[in-house]
Amino acid sequence: MFHLKLLFRNATGFKHAPLLVGTVRQFGSHSKEKLQRVLIVSKLTRLEFEKIREQQLSDECLERKIRDRGTDYDALMYYHHLHKDVEEKVVRSFKEQGIEVQVVNRITIGKDALQWADLIVPIGGDGTFLLAAGRASPFFLANGKRTPVVDEAVRRIITNEFRWMHRSRIRTTLIGAAATARPSPMDLHEYHSQPIEHKEVMSPVRNGQSRILPYLALNEVFIGEMLSARVSHLHLRIDSSETVTKTKSSGLCVSTGTGSTSWLTSMNRLSTNNVQDLLDIVRKRTGAGVLDTIDASSVSEEYNDNLVFPPHDPRLCYSIREQICVGVWPNPKGLESRGFAKQIYVKSRCIDASLVIDGSIAYNFNDGARALLEVYPEDSLLTIDMDD
Repeated sequence: MFHLKLLFRNATGFKHAPLLVGTVRQFGSHSKEKLQRVLIVSKLTRLEFEKIREQQLSDECLERKIRDRGTDYDALMYYHHLHKDVEEKVVRSFKEQGIEVQVVNRITIGKDALQWADLIVPIGGDGTFLLAAGRASPFFLANGKRTPVVDEAVRRIITNEFRWMHRSRIRTTLIGAAATARPSPMDLHEYHSQPIEHKEVMSPVRNGQSRILPYLALNEVFIGEMLSARVSHLHLRIDSSETVTKTKSSGLCVSTGTGSTSWLTSMNRLSTNNVQDLLDIVRKRTGAGVLDTIDASSVSEEYNDNLVFPPHDPRLCYSIREQICVGVWPNPKGLESRGFAKQIYVKSRCIDASLVIDGSIAYNFNDGARALLEVYPEDSLLTIDMDD
């Protein structure tokens, strides 16, 4: 199914959107300014990536090389054309309304194109959506699980038939020595063939002792060693607590409500077998026959559903991945592996670690580096929702 995701600028006339985090409001059918320019941020397909990486090869030679290494070239072509058919349909739908359209991808996207557009339309998966959202801030963004077909979606955009909703985002501030030098981001995208244009890092604030990173996390911030087999040694302070807890784990994931449906749930979900094992233990200890009537799969489903929280929730949810809880760790005892917070302070004792924003932009975060993760109402992403 095709999912149309959109980003708006204030210039399109939606200037009376609500300002409070968490509010949702139905709009009328008239905008005060006409939509004129649309920028389509299209997914970079695997075939396009291969062509960029092997520019010296003809199409025939590239096909032979791909087949020789064992890659399914026919599937590559199929999904490339499937994506391009949708892209062409979106372009045509807007042009039929007299709207000017430009198409870019993760390599060609830049500040000039973003500033030119009244409306930004990412076409692709979550990665394309996050790419556009991260670089288009403070644009408005639209998303829907049951977004209508292209022509209908375009009509509803033009007539303002949608709802507004805020999505909280995570602000990351580097503190101390990590803030004195201008940090360089690394692109972690799977189809990384050449450098892309990044947003500029802000100048130091608070007497040069801190620096706010230019990317706000819509899903999550992950901090840990780049080599997954290596233990991540982090010091954590939750909210206004004076206690700094020394932890060893496989990394720290700090999620928003938007991101809670993704990695956060994957880290913390209970399988049906997990629940059944717990029920068996309780049954042995209590002899309670009533447990025989409990369906382990329904308990598992309910538990996993409760891991998700609303996108507009101003809280952070942290999850210490595979926290070591033997011997002296964590030190001191008492910090749960998962919980909610308004701000989280992190200090690194790692060797080769990164702070990763939405799984795509990474900054070095090695021994001595410190960061503060927070949510501010003014950082929220204003989104439009087409779910009926």
